[in-house]
Amino acid sequence: MLKWLWLAALTLMLDQASKLAVAAHFTLYESQAIMPHVNLTYVHNTGAAFSLLADAGGWQRWLFAGLAVVMSTVITVWLARLKPHETLMAVALSLILGGAIGNLIDRVAYGYVIDFIDVYYGTWHWPAFNIADSAICIGVGLMLLDGFGVGKAAHRDS
Repeated sequence: MLKWLWLAALTLMLDQASKLAVAAHFTLYESQAIMPHVNLTYVHNTGAAFSLLADAGGWQRWLFAGLAVVMSTVITVWLARLKPHETLMAVALSLILGGAIGNLIDRVAYGYVIDFIDVYYGTWHWPAFNIADSAICIGVGLMLLDGFGVGKAAHRDS
């Protein structure tokens, strides 16, 4: 199922291209409305999801980078061991892999992850995120669907 690595590569390319475009065209904390309840807002995240450990003093950079390397390796091995009919899981793992590597590149290169998608309602703002984060969340959602048996009935019947 390594044939699905193209999806991880596409996710990685879209993620990195979008981050480079935002960094090139925005100053830090600059924000531009793009649709109701969604802004492009350029921020740096030195922590993990939702800025977890963002103020930890710098050591978290290497902890999160190391975790990303380990998890990317595990996901690649897992992907390689999937059966041909496990397409949903292959898509899920590929999205997670591409997202994890996208954020790993930022963390190693800059010491932070570039986030820029700002979803809000009124004065409440969800923590800013990026394409890599979105791919990881979609991948986890697909893994849950796979775990609940979505798409498996057709395989059992054939």
